[in-house]
Amino acid sequence: MSLDEKLAQLVGWWVDQGGGAVAPMQGAMTPSDDYGAATEHGLGHLTRVYGTRPVDPVQRASWLWEEQRRLRTETRLGIPAIVHEECLTGLAAWQAATFPTPLAWGASFDPDLVERMAALIGGSMRELGVHQGLAPVLDVVRDPRWGRVDECIAEDPYVVGTIGTAYVRGLQSAGVHATLKHFVGYSLSDAGRNHAPANVGPRYLADVLLPPFEMAVRDGGVRSVMNSYAEVDGVPVGSTPEYLTDLLRGEWGFDGVVVSDYFAVAFLEVMHAVAADRGEAAALALEAGIDVELPTGDAYLAPLAERVRAGLVDETLVDLAVARVLAEKEELGLLDEAALDAAEAAGPPTEIDLDSPAHRAVARRLADESVVLLTNDGVLPLGGGAGAGPSAGPARVALIGPNADSAEALMGCYSFVNHVLAHHPGVPTGIAVPTVAEALREELPAAELVVVPGCEVEGALDADARAGIDEAVREATASDVAVVVVGDRAGLFGRGTVGEGNDVESLELPGPQRDLVEAVVASGTPVVLVVLSGRPYAIGWAVSGPSAPAAVVQAFFPGEEGGPAIAGVLSGSVVPSGRLPVSLPRSAGAQPFSYLHPPLGGPSEVTSADSTPVLPFGHGLSYTTFERSGLVVEAADGPGRADRDGASGRSGEVPAGGAFTATVTVRNTGGRAGADVVQLYAHDVVASVTRPVAQLLGYARVELELGQEARVTFRVPTQRLAFSDRRMRRVVEPGAVELWVGASCAERETEASLAITGPVHLVGPGDARVVAVEVELH
Repeated sequence: MSLDEKLAQLVGWWVDQGGGAVAPMQGAMTPSDDYGAATEHGLGHLTRVYGTRPVDPVQRASWLWEEQRRLRTETRLGIPAIVHEECLTGLAAWQAATFPTPLAWGASFDPDLVERMAALIGGSMRELGVHQGLAPVLDVVRDPRWGRVDECIAEDPYVVGTIGTAYVRGLQSAGVHATLKHFVGYSLSDAGRNHAPANVGPRYLADVLLPPFEMAVRDGGVRSVMNSYAEVDGVPVGSTPEYLTDLLRGEWGFDGVVVSDYFAVAFLEVMHAVAADRGEAAALALEAGIDVELPTGDAYLAPLAERVRAGLVDETLVDLAVARVLAEKEELGLLDEAALDAAEAAGPPTEIDLDSPAHRAVARRLADESVVLLTNDGVLPLGGGAGAGPSAGPARVALIGPNADSAEALMGCYSFVNHVLAHHPGVPTGIAVPTVAEALREELPAAELVVVPGCEVEGALDADARAGIDEAVREATASDVAVVVVGDRAGLFGRGTVGEGNDVESLELPGPQRDLVEAVVASGTPVVLVVLSGRPYAIGWAVSGPSAPAAVVQAFFPGEEGGPAIAGVLSGSVVPSGRLPVSLPRSAGAQPFSYLHPPLGGPSEVTSADSTPVLPFGHGLSYTTFERSGLVVEAADGPGRADRDGASGRSGEVPAGGAFTATVTVRNTGGRAGADVVQLYAHDVVASVTRPVAQLLGYARVELELGQEARVTFRVPTQRLAFSDRRMRRVVEPGAVELWVGASCAERETEASLAITGPVHLVGPGDARVVAVEVELH
């Protein structure tokens, strides 16, 4: 291969960039070369051929089939390109299913269902000729002011790791390579500002931010990783071999391809100022371990070629990156002449359903499982619960709020509707997206439903907003119940209230929405507040106090079937089972916050500022009740013992590096069938470095009929309690551990204790990272 042919394999090309900005600084970074010239020597990637503007999928698949054939027949090497697309909430293409946003995945606590969703997404992508998906996002939530929180799964690294790894397995089971984002440190940006520095210590990085990525690499076998835009302790990750090569490849054994986040290589020059020009930026990125520059070849083509020919960059670095790209293409079948000939003979697909009944069924179930009931004084369910007839429930419902009758409000920033179609007004969504209003009419057919927006999502409390609020109050006063649907509108770079580039200084509901809610509550009519958002807001006033509604429901962008899911929870045809994957914040001033804080991270007598969240991680109510009892801890294998300790349940003893079982009985004690998320927590009482006051060890989603109970056994490797010691070695130390199961991290419903014995255990690559769960129904 010539140098030009090698470099061509290390870049992407973005066709149809002019559809509207969907990446940071996209307009300023548009390349000058034309497409024909750019592909003269071949091409590594085709960038977002479906996901940049609304294109008919069958027609575009035909174009792509012809283009791949041209690359085979009209370039000297005849190598097709890898086609990559965004797929965070489903394939980001016109007419493709839109699933709940990742924060809703976390609220479901259901990795098996997320894996099924990802397999469906991957199947659609593969059918269209797409090979690589730019998902999942494994950034751990720390600050809800950050606009990209809706792309993240949870504030707990184990939940992020298990659900993210499930997504990887699902997508790759369909023959599409997953790409981990954003490696690493991106979500800890200063003050929650996008692209801001991440001032994070090496221990927090190792113990909180890196484990989800390690799980997806070691346990999920992910084939691609994308660098973070962040700078960590003054060094941009895109120029850091310590992360991209030494850790990722050297310690974890990753043998896939590292791709740059869009324009991240050029950003080393234009945003970070650690490179004087594009050529120097290319050299830094290549030496750090970035194999492929996306979305285009701003730095890896002419600027890098010039430096290689001048002897400033060793060409063996290029060769190493090219070998990885060609190995990926071989895995994907792009070097298999027989398979390529067969695909060419078969031709492109002539019809395809990207939003099939199977897609919608999984979208609905995941939406159902992700809705979180925060409070309820008994006003819910509106339809009277299980077995109620069609005439049950209120005679007149005032459905109020800017998100009550909006399809866009159900979807996240990286959904095609909000990400792309916002630039193409008048183009239909291409998929059915029933709003809350439309779905609630179906759920409560006997009720008179009056829909009033009340106010806009954004804006000031001006005369128009006051008039709208007054109208809402009149309709609420004349109704039996008022449902007020407020929250976010996802968008990009200032277009919307949440999403990439939409960071905030306040965690109050946007615009005059709080004024709307409080005015409707003051009407005296029972109020159900539905928060439809991409981040948790500081709604302590709505959880308790004089302006608190009768019930509060939280839904994190639940996707195309989110309207029916919310309506089902309101009516009672769906029993809520979602749990908070993030703490419900007290205020913006209490951020950043994590339930994984050490003792000094909580309230104390030496500060007047209270960081305690309004509702804790793991919280969520149901229309039934659950009793969790009899926690017993025993050594799982090898030396160890279990003793009776009357004050704190059964206690266990296990050597460091071993495993123990924690078994709890869960019983449905209410009046409905429902699902409990069984949560096992721990606290390492004394350690060589400070440890969290609570840490989720394992979880299990358990479906129980009325009166049914289950025996849930967690097999926990002690490595779940590992941390970086004072020498930055990952260890399991001997000592006392408190264990409990409860309805959230803050509730110790049944407790036990554990003694870890023996010498310190150094954690190695072969050590277990995942808790196995066994559920025995009775």
